[in-house]
Amino acid sequence: MNSLKVKIEIDQNADGCEVTIKCPEVDGAVVELQRLINEAGKLGSRITFHKDDAEYFFPVSNILFFETDSGSIRAHTAKDEFEVRYKLYELEELLPAYFMRISKSTILNTHKVYSITRNLTGASKVEFAGTHKIVYCSRGYYKALKENLGS
Repeated sequence: MNSLKVKIEIDQNADGCEVTIKCPEVDGAVVELQRLINEAGKLGSRITFHKDDAEYFFPVSNILFFETDSGSIRAHTAKDEFEVRYKLYELEELLPAYFMRISKSTILNTHKVYSITRNLTGASKVEFAGTHKIVYCSRGYYKALKENLGS
């Protein structure tokens, strides 16, 4: 991409924002720009966390992982856990790209991963710094997780 021109048009009748990328070809820079725009669109999504009778509001970047637990979805921080009122597939749409599914029942924050202990015959153990909490990555998701972590 040689040059980037940004044009903003105000349309009082628009139903939300629309971004169009005009380019002679789709290259790595265009794909990265698309990813960044998609990511920015997700930043407005707010997730309310519930515990007992209280509602909590904090950045999703504080979350280590989400997991299904007896029909509900639990959000885990290093020291606490909360309920969220979404399905895992709905969270996948709402969460920033640094969250990824690692099993049928778990989505994790890749920015919080401290270590992975590989198990060739089963699920690999994923640990987070500063907490005793762990999750397991299914064999089918292991390669994608390693790629996402840059390994």
